[in-house]
Amino acid sequence: MINTIISIFFTILIIALILMFFISLYSFVKRTLTNASAQNNSTNEINKKLDRIIELLEEKNK
Repeated sequence: MINTIISIFFTILIIALILMFFISLYSFVKRTLTNASAQNNSTNEINKKLDRIIELLEEKNK
């Protein structure tokens, strides 16, 4: 009887740990993709500003 209860407890524990692993993996991947996207947008904005500065400097030098 006790062996069965312990066996069921450890089975539930293992299943819960596996579930927590997949949930944390999903969360990590989602956060990484979100941060990469935000960083890409920031880089694009910086590039646009630099292009505008170059244009203004070229106009000034003409």
